[in-house]
Amino acid sequence: MNSRYIRLGVFAILIAGICAAVIFRDAFNAEQLAQWLQHSGAAAPLLFMLIYILGTVFFLPGSLMTLLGGALFGPVWGVFYNLTAATIGAMLAFLAARYLASDWVANKTGGKMKQLLNGVENEGWRFVAFTRLVPLFPFNLLNYALGLSKIRFAQYSLASYLFMAPAAIAYTYLGYAGKEAIAGGEDMIQKIMLAIALLAAVSFLPRLIGKLRGKAAIETNHC
Repeated sequence: MNSRYIRLGVFAILIAGICAAVIFRDAFNAEQLAQWLQHSGAAAPLLFMLIYILGTVFFLPGSLMTLLGGALFGPVWGVFYNLTAATIGAMLAFLAARYLASDWVANKTGGKMKQLLNGVENEGWRFVAFTRLVPLFPFNLLNYALGLSKIRFAQYSLASYLFMAPAAIAYTYLGYAGKEAIAGGEDMIQKIMLAIALLAAVSFLPRLIGKLRGKAAIETNHC
């Protein structure tokens, strides 16, 4: 009975948080948040990561937070804070879905969700890697969806951290370059060009991975 009440409580918190995030999404002001964090001193990285983690769980725009992390903390620490916070948030969403609904979904799943779960069970961490590199599903929704699969938590977490890195690097650097451009920093043109090159490389990944997966499937069939 206690377990049931705990599940209901966690579920209620998630629903309330997601509803609040959707309702007040337009009121989210990145500039005001940046100013507040800049006046937070040594606590700024931890506060930023906490907000990013909660945003991941409650469906706030992750790309905006990643850009903000790059602008606030630069291309090195920004990547670390962004990637770590995004992964922790993804892990919490995964655990919430597994704890709250995995049994129910096992009996009721169909359509695209069934296809996703079958893909995870057939390929394991490789499927997680593919969906992190190729944005077939919205990031926040994918975190919950993967929690309904039977993949091991450790595999999910490690694959998420490693294969979210390319996009995290590109968008963090874009945020950094944007801030430098506004401030008129040194080597502004070079930084902007590098940011564009990183985004182009990330956008090319889906095509490259699709070809590799297709080639692997052909070789498997021939065997």
